[in-house]
Amino acid sequence: MPKRVLTSAYLPHAPERVWDVLADFARYAEWNPLNLEADGEARPGARVRMRFLNPAKPNATVRQTVTITRAARGRALAWRGHVPLLFTGDHLFDLRPEASGTRLTHSETLSGLIPWCLSEDQIERQFVPAYEACNRALAERLNAMENVFPLRLAATR
Repeated sequence: MPKRVLTSAYLPHAPERVWDVLADFARYAEWNPLNLEADGEARPGARVRMRFLNPAKPNATVRQTVTITRAARGRALAWRGHVPLLFTGDHLFDLRPEASGTRLTHSETLSGLIPWCLSEDQIERQFVPAYEACNRALAERLNAMENVFPLRLAATR
């Protein structure tokens, strides 16, 4: 039976802006505490090399090449990591307009022998906080980008 990690956050930024940050894999190392490195393109079918935190083992990381399964600007970014029989992870950032910003649903559906051994309590204690930390870091990244004042404009004032 699959296990699910589910988090949600409101971001006061347009869905397209949120997606642009999520799809900029080259910059993940600058802000993302869950998906530490990514190299590839955010387009369906693309293979992306990633290094990510393993919430089940503190301070452990995993390197894996994932396949982008959804890439719709302003709507969703998703990928699948797979190790036959042992693990399949379907990672999803779902973006929905809400008020003047975006409702982010950040989730992952885990299946295979390894996730089968995880309890619901373990998911809540170890995985959910890691995904929530990613959501907060995304919000901080977006806020920092909104507060950048271009030097060219500063020089003309």
